[in-house]
Amino acid sequence: MSLSVLVLGGSGFVGRALCEQLLRRLGADARITVPTRRLPHARGIQGLPGVTVIQADVFEDLPRLLPGHDAVINLVAILQGSAAAFEHVHVELPRRIAHAMDATGVHRVVHVSALGVAEHAPSRYLRSKAAGEAVLRVAAQTHALDLTLLRPSLVFGDGDSSVNLFARLQQHFPILPLGGADARLQPVWVQDLAGALVEVLRRRETIGQTYEIAGPRELTLRELVRLAGRVTGHERPVLRLPHALAMLQALAMECLPGEPLLSRDNLASLSVPNVPGGQLPGLAELGIQASSLEAVLPTYLSPDSGVARLDAWRGRH
Repeated sequence: MSLSVLVLGGSGFVGRALCEQLLRRLGADARITVPTRRLPHARGIQGLPGVTVIQADVFEDLPRLLPGHDAVINLVAILQGSAAAFEHVHVELPRRIAHAMDATGVHRVVHVSALGVAEHAPSRYLRSKAAGEAVLRVAAQTHALDLTLLRPSLVFGDGDSSVNLFARLQQHFPILPLGGADARLQPVWVQDLAGALVEVLRRRETIGQTYEIAGPRELTLRELVRLAGRVTGHERPVLRLPHALAMLQALAMECLPGEPLLSRDNLASLSVPNVPGGQLPGLAELGIQASSLEAVLPTYLSPDSGVARLDAWRGRH
């Protein structure tokens, strides 16, 4: 099938995997446009056949970016920020996407949200993600948008900013004090998420559906951290911090310059199980067998895993 796709957030971790899968699965029939504010951020996809990288501001330039495309995939999201920042990225951008699509006659949109979203969720991240979903649902009802929502759990894979970091930290510290250690997760491989995005584009019956995208098994954050250490040969004991101490740790990190490794809002998000509820379709309904952490982690974790993220964080302090 011939398909022209505008991928918002396509220069990021998930976006790179998605572009590669679109090209692999659709071949010469795929035409992909990735806007980015800074061209160097898109080095990972520049040069891929069928991918056009454009310097643009997705908040301002959507009316000129959309014409000529069959579908829009929105991957843009932030994990840290003020209430205003979350509102801007997670709510205002979907609103602008809906308005621009209505004005330009593009109907198909796939939006990546998150597991655990709810209007009254404990974190700004989850509340704003829920509000963004609501904006698109209303637009789908009033402007005939063909909407599909995907709610992934924690996404892992080569180049991720979480499991790589957990592995690296265990090379430097004899013990890891960890807030949210008992948080429930069901991590999904980035290639499985990218495959799901391709499938929902290919299947008309996915329009109007919400999919929960998760891996094959549930584990706690503590178990995930120790698994990352075990794979790299540096497994350390994990010290579960009581909630009050975890909040103090996060507050201290927020006070340092740059993006914190952990924020109080992150901890609030971790208080909500990051696992499927079991009432919505998932990878299996899209014909994808979820890949396990144990099978994938050894393919990209090494004794030097996480160097870039940890060293970059250090360099800002």
